[in-house]
This record gives sequence, C-alpha cells and structure tokens, in this order.
Amino acid sequence: MQKRAVATDPVPILQALVRCPSVTPEEGGALDYLQGELAALGFSCQRLKFEEVDNLFARIGTSGPHLCFAGHTDVVPPGRHEDWKHPPFSGTIEDGILHGRGAVDMKGSVAAFLAAAADAIRHAGGKPAGSLSLLITGDEEGPAINGTVKVLEWMKANGHVPDHCLVGEPSSDKAMGDTIKVGRRGSLSFAITCEGKQGHVAYPHKADNPVHRLAKLIDRIASARLDGGNTHFGPSTLSVTSFDVGNPTGNVIPARARALLNIRFNTEHSYQSLKDWMSAEAAAVGGNFSFTTSEGADAFITEPGAFVGLVQDAVAEETGLVPVLSTSGGTSDARFIKDYCPVLEFGPVNATIHQVDERIPVEELRATARIYRGVIDRYLGQAG
Repeated sequence: MQKRAVATDPVPILQALVRCPSVTPEEGGALDYLQGELAALGFSCQRLKFEEVDNLFARIGTSGPHLCFAGHTDVVPPGRHEDWKHPPFSGTIEDGILHGRGAVDMKGSVAAFLAAAADAIRHAGGKPAGSLSLLITGDEEGPAINGTVKVLEWMKANGHVPDHCLVGEPSSDKAMGDTIKVGRRGSLSFAITCEGKQGHVAYPHKADNPVHRLAKLIDRIASARLDGGNTHFGPSTLSVTSFDVGNPTGNVIPARARALLNIRFNTEHSYQSLKDWMSAEAAAVGGNFSFTTSEGADAFITEPGAFVGLVQDAVAEETGLVPVLSTSGGTSDARFIKDYCPVLEFGPVNATIHQVDERIPVEELRATARIYRGVIDRYLGQAG
C-alpha cells in the first residue's frame, strides 16, 4: 500500500494544528494529527504520557548525525473569543495572514519543520543520511513538569539522545531571521521574610520593626551591581515584585514583613552563589531573616561553532540577514535540553505571541520552512 503524501507547504499543516484547541494541558488532537503525518513519512512514533500531559517523540533513521527539533503544540488560553477578529481556533487566512492561537508560539514552527522534513525526506528517497527526530510536548506553556523533562529522560534511557537540537521558539525580533537564541539567562526567585517584634508605634524602643530592616535589605540589593555582563550576556538584573506586611493598622509595628523578588542572571553566577550573596547581604543588615527560593532555570550558552554557523548560513541564504546571536528574553524548554546536547532556538517574528489576534504572514511561515530545510540539508549533508 502506497504511503499518503504529506504536505511540503507548511500553510495547510499550520491551519490543521491551529484548529486543534490544545490549551495546556489538553492535547486537542494536535499530537494525533502530527503523529499521523510523521508516520506517513516513515518516522517511528512514540506517544509518551506523563500524568495528564501527552507528548510525542518521532524519529527517522538510526545512525548519526542526529538532529532533533523540539517544540510544543500546547497554547495559552485565547481569552474572550469575541475579542478576536477571527475565531482563535479557525486558522483563517486573510490578506496573506494566517490567524489563530499558536500561529507563532509555536505551532507555526512545528508546521514549518514538518514541511521541511517532508521535503528533505522525499529528496533523499525516504532514507535521509543520519537521523531526524521531533520532540513535541504538550506542557511547555504549563508547569513544564510532565513534558520535555520526562521525554528527555525517556530518550536517554532508550538511546535517542541527539547530537544537536533546534528549538522552534519564535526568536526573531523585528524582522524574520534577525535573531538566533544561543542561550538564556537564569532565573531565581526569592521570598524573604524578616521577623520582628510587634509593638506600639509610640514605643518603638520596645518593639523590633521588621519593615525597617527589610527596607534596608531591599535598598542594598536593589542598588547592587551584580556584575558587568560578559561576552554573551548583559548584566544580571534584580527586580523586587512585592513588599508586604499585612498590617491594616497605623499605630501597630508589625511582627513580620515579606518581600518577593526575581534575579535574571548570566553565567557569572549560579543558584548557590546568589543564595550565598543574599545571605551575606542580610547578615550585613542584621535581623531575623529567612529565605525560600524557587529555581526557575540555570543560565547557559551554546558556544559559537559549526552548528551555530550552519544555522546562521541557512538563515542568511533565505533572508539576506546575518542573525544576531542573543541570550535575551525569558526561559524555554531549551533550559532542559542543554543538559543533553548543544541547543539553539530559531523561529519567526515574536510580535504577536500570547496576544489576541495572534497571527503570522503566510510568506514568513514558508520562509521559516525553507530555513529549516536549509538547516536539515547542511546538517545531514543532503543539499543539492
């Protein structure tokens, strides 16, 4: 029986994906659709469900080099449907623009890579040199506990660790192809509590005011220069997001005060070095301070080399731009992948991600697919 053809144009693929209402953690039919398309191309597919989250790993080829594309089909909620120009799960095309939740973040990149892989596999007669795989999660926009982290563990246990990985996050800033993400800042959040002694404001000497102590600490750390940045990263930043004493009374010194803050840090720091710094700053102020922390992501960098260069070349060939190598922005699943192999992020312009009327120009989507095809060709040596 002859295998059915898979589209090499990403537009109908993206329309099909957008029409799947895959709001985290719902699969919504998106992974079912991708599995069918990938199986038709000859990929061996594994559905990996952890708790309520469904994930897909697909691979064609068994030898190296092994290039993995990582992405997600889950999307953030669309909000009120009536606020959208076109229904958020319609995939409507108007004036050369494809509308819908996930069009950019990041069903567009998933569709572009599938189209590029389909074209490359046909060009290779169904047997590409080396291996291509896709790690597609349904948990990137959620807690990120039962998605990429656990799929990577499964991949390692089953001999599928790739040599390099390309994440399809929408990395481009103002123009298609202007930016590749080669790393990310780390993220560490603190909840700081200062315990004092409650008392009457008329007799402050009989109390211990935690507000004053915490304010001193916040002033010290908010004005501190954490570092001057380095070759790949700007200076680390600290942002205080809350200061609260829970005290509705104007004549009572409260017993405790609490603040929340986040540090986005570069490779000059680690979780532990920042915790040690915070403890030292609190000791310098004096008082009964305690901390709880939440480790969001560690800082990492993929050093420029052959892999970075071939992605840059593929982008430049399509757009005429030499993309900037950036470490800006928040976090992505690349923070998990970097523990297994070198990883980059590249995708379309991120102007409308998470917005009402999220959308992507059809030609930009096709350009993304052509760039991914160029990456595949260069990586597996199939150009021509």
